[in-house]
Parts: sequence; C-alpha cells; structure tokens
Amino acid sequence: MGQSGVARQVSSAVADAHAARLGAAGSGAHAHAADLAGPLAPYRARDLDDFVHLLCAVYGRQPTVSELALGSAPPAPVRAWLEQTSAAFERERLYLVRLTSAVGPIPSTPGAAETEAALLAQRHALETLARSERSGCALGATTALVADWAALRPLLDKVAARVGVDVPACALPGDDSIAAVLEEGASSMAAERAIRFGAEQLLLQQRALFDLLEARSEAREDY
Repeated sequence: MGQSGVARQVSSAVADAHAARLGAAGSGAHAHAADLAGPLAPYRARDLDDFVHLLCAVYGRQPTVSELALGSAPPAPVRAWLEQTSAAFERERLYLVRLTSAVGPIPSTPGAAETEAALLAQRHALETLARSERSGCALGATTALVADWAALRPLLDKVAARVGVDVPACALPGDDSIAAVLEEGASSMAAERAIRFGAEQLLLQQRALFDLLEARSEAREDY
C-alpha cells in the first residue's frame, strides 16, 4: 500500500476514535448532564442556573479555546477550519454570557472558594491545551469541545426558554466537518497521538465540570 493509502487509513481511524471517545466520555454520558436534561423541577432549575454560571466561568471569557489554538495552527485547511470555528464559538460565547445575565445571581452553594479554585484550574488546563505547540494537541482539544458542545447546547436552550432569551442558531461545525479536519490534522502518528491526548484531556475537564456541578447540587440539598 502507498503512503497516501496509509495516511488515509490513519486519518479515518483518528476520526472514528474521536467519535468513540465522545460517545464514551463526552458530557452527554455524565449522569448529572442527563439529570439536567430531565423534567424541570424547581430544584433542577437552580441546577441549570448553576450550570450556566459555571460554564460561563470556564468558556465565557476571551480568548476562547479555538482562538488560542490559532496561535500554533498549521496552514489551511486546518487553520481555515479553526478560524471558522472561532467565529462560530464567539457567537456561542455571547449567547452564554447573555444567559448568565438573564438567570440572575449564581445559586448560593457552600464551598464557593473551592469552586472558584476548581474553575481557575480548569481554565488554566484548557488554555495550556489550546496553546500547546505539540502538533495536533490544540486541534484535538478544539474538535472535542466543538463536538461535546452538541450535548451542552440543548441545556442552554432549555434555560433560554425558561428565562425568555432568544435562541440563536448554532453555527459550530458538525460531525462531518470535524471528521474532515481531523483527517487533515492527522498527518503523522505523532500528530495522531497529540490529537488523542488533546481530546482526552478536554473531555476530562468537561467531566470534571459536571462532577463539580453534581457536588454543588448535592451540597445545596444538604444546606
């Protein structure tokens, strides 16, 4: 088999593995995310408000993960994809900021200092991934975030419907676009490993965020 055939095989495997990771370790697989997607009981409304506030604390600031990833992006088409994604994610960021303002103050929860420390650590970890000069790492993190956002957006829209905020169309790249850019980015085995690492670490941070949200929900119940 020629080198181009080998490259196509590797690239396809990277996209397939990426999709499998999302299914197994994405936010949609977390029990608390499933709870938030359930019936809107009064206590669940507080949990959703908490979700909006903490998500905004992580992703509501500039520069975004995709913007930071542009700093070490290879030439087009990967760079072009990141530029398109950055523009789309900026609209998602502004939507998140509007929602955070509309839901009012963050729900009172014991352990505020610990929460702030955890969020600060998460932001630092995400920035480190996005700024990585290891070829493929930032792309892996960004594609994982974009794909995982599909599980978060319905929760944001659920909050928007409750508080009367208009729901904008989501312009983030879809699965086919993500698979295509992964095929472009997986130019070597080293890049493939870096993509996997970036994606796995991003999803780890997402799960940590839902772990924190779940712990805060339980703390409010005991408060």
